[in-house]
Amino acid sequence: MIQLPGPLALSTFRLEKLRDSLPGVRELAARYVYFVDLESPLTGSEKGVLDELIGTEALESRQDHQEQLIYVLPRTGTISPWSSKATDIVKICGLSPVNRIERGICYSLLGVEPFSDQELTAVAERLHDRMTETALISVVGAENVFAHHPPSPLQHVPLLAEGRHAIQSANESYGLALSEDEITYLVNKFTELGRDPTDAELMMFAQANSEHCRHKIFNAQWVIDGIPQEQSLFSMIRSTHAANQEGVLSAYSDNCAVFEGSEATRIVSHAETGEYALYQEPVHTLIKVETHNHPTAISPFPGAATGSGGEIRDEGATGLGGRPKAGLTGFTTSHLRLPEDEQPWEYSIGKPRRIASPLQIMLEGPIGGAAFNNEFGRPNIAGYFRTFEQPDSEHSSR
Repeated sequence: MIQLPGPLALSTFRLEKLRDSLPGVRELAARYVYFVDLESPLTGSEKGVLDELIGTEALESRQDHQEQLIYVLPRTGTISPWSSKATDIVKICGLSPVNRIERGICYSLLGVEPFSDQELTAVAERLHDRMTETALISVVGAENVFAHHPPSPLQHVPLLAEGRHAIQSANESYGLALSEDEITYLVNKFTELGRDPTDAELMMFAQANSEHCRHKIFNAQWVIDGIPQEQSLFSMIRSTHAANQEGVLSAYSDNCAVFEGSEATRIVSHAETGEYALYQEPVHTLIKVETHNHPTAISPFPGAATGSGGEIRDEGATGLGGRPKAGLTGFTTSHLRLPEDEQPWEYSIGKPRRIASPLQIMLEGPIGGAAFNNEFGRPNIAGYFRTFEQPDSEHSSR
């Protein structure tokens, strides 16, 4: 593995804002750093091509300063979207010795006093996103970003011998986040089958049956003032289409909705010859909404970015494939509680530590959503945000 210095990673504005949030930091700089996993050493010409592709820059010598470094890399065991695309590009450009290339950020900081390792680790916690990144206070260990591990052997969870406790234990050790009724369902089903579930089956069930995939809350039955409601929230949403289907070509049967457009002339390349020609044909409109509530609440920038990515993915996978044109990004959060400007109605009942605050979401989420759109080549042309909290009976008088 070789390490190559890159250009500045953050604007002056973002650096100053970040520095002000880090106690004891007097100066802060951030540069991209590239790590390249090689099958064999690069020749001089190959190294020149790589430098041109990724824009390596020589670092200024600052031996008169007692700088301390923090490296923020993609989370160990993952491949970043940047790495996937960059690796494809360098291979297309003939750099066959390159197995993979990854990008991180090297933060150099000067404290009012030199930081101890413990203090530096605390600063590192503030500089990286724990869902998608790893922070190191030494470049030693950076090679782990390319670590390869053999697949783990399939494990069987001893349900038949240990009963419900086996599923509960697997739920905790694997981090499946299964609810009690889901555990009951699995216990009953595998008991009926007369066999133990595998760890792969439990993981697959946990993901496929998650709220994000199944929309269990939207599909749940609910009660208002003791009266069971006839429709779930999802049924209420679908009722508009059931009542009036005019102009709707597809709804709830694919990843997006398609409504009827008008005749138009288009310039399209022929699939076999590649020649462009004019075609008179119906041009329909495709629309898609992608919700990324939980990932955005945990990690606002990448959570919102992958929300936009999922939306673009589904647009291209509907029917014979739609062509993404423009995106919108919207956010509905709890009260922002702006520092030094909290409003009388913005009382706090607390939140889980793992969840970002509404203010953090609104500072980072819109940038993440817009960034993925722009980097893909689809403009993010509009958006909205609103704040709302429904007081319960305990706080209704405030």
